[in-house]
Amino acid sequence: MITRTSIALQSENAVPSEDASEGATLTPRQRSQDWQAQLSDAVRDPYALCRHLGLDPAWLPGAEQGHDLFPVRVPHAYLSRIRHGDPDDPLLRQVLPLERESDSVAGFVGDPLEEAEHRPRPGLIHKYRNRVLLIASPACAINCRYCFRRHFPYAENSPSRAQWESTLDYLRQDTSINEAIFSGGDPLASPDRRLAWLAERLADIPHLKRLRLHTRLPVVIPDRVDGALLDWLSATRLQTVMVVHINHPNEIDTHVAEAMARLRGAGVTLLNQSVLLRGINDDVDTLAQLSERLFEVGILPYYLHVLDPVEGAAHFDVPDSEAVTLVETLRTHLAGFLMPRLVREIPGEASKTPLA
Repeated sequence: MITRTSIALQSENAVPSEDASEGATLTPRQRSQDWQAQLSDAVRDPYALCRHLGLDPAWLPGAEQGHDLFPVRVPHAYLSRIRHGDPDDPLLRQVLPLERESDSVAGFVGDPLEEAEHRPRPGLIHKYRNRVLLIASPACAINCRYCFRRHFPYAENSPSRAQWESTLDYLRQDTSINEAIFSGGDPLASPDRRLAWLAERLADIPHLKRLRLHTRLPVVIPDRVDGALLDWLSATRLQTVMVVHINHPNEIDTHVAEAMARLRGAGVTLLNQSVLLRGINDDVDTLAQLSERLFEVGILPYYLHVLDPVEGAAHFDVPDSEAVTLVETLRTHLAGFLMPRLVREIPGEASKTPLA
């Protein structure tokens, strides 16, 4: 299939990039933008993604088809870490749409964790006894192609201020809940004033002990870790834990390392969760390098998830038996404190299920 945009791409690719061996470099304008401007300036269509990275035009038709199912979104700070002209780059494969996303595969569904069954309030997910998840933002900085919430009904789960008050009442009445988790989307896509307000209200609930944030934004846009974020994180009485999402050691550059140092300086405990992905990190050397690099920048490996069976992501799947063998070998390469726990989330279970 040859399209107008693929012909245009081939023409543009006749001109060498500024750096043909490395990822796309940031322009002075991009480097000077604050995180919100960088978020707005993200690459949002497959043609621009292919053009920036000098990819063969043959990739474009499939990328356009995948984009129609789940839109492209890649910030330039992340784009700059992707190798130019390499369709097998492990960071690119996490964000490049493929025609295979339209395949219908048995067992891969729109709501693989059955979260619709555990939403007592808009934006509130209560699956486990002592903790709740709050959809603090419907937006993401980057659209990962394997995302288990790529079909999530965010329009129904973007609470108003009044609806947040109802959720806070829900938390006040259940004294078994001791931890609130900001999730999304990506919670750090919300303005700090909104997050600070919600954190303050949560801190007023006596039986809450911890505030956890699950986020990818400090990885894909390290400038997100700015003074405003650090101010409210360090001001709360709640213990703060941030679970970042890094799948490959190449995602950790100097700017990410500096952002992690700023978070540690604010007293935030840093953990990482990864997803085991075919063709990206499904080998011992990559996983070992990832754990070592995480610890170098002050992040403790936490979970290694097998893929949640979400519709559109079956091509990333690594069978459980293969995952178990991989992790057993990984143990011979790493100290125990560097070993992430291999888990699967099974709907209806009281916690994550360890596989090895």
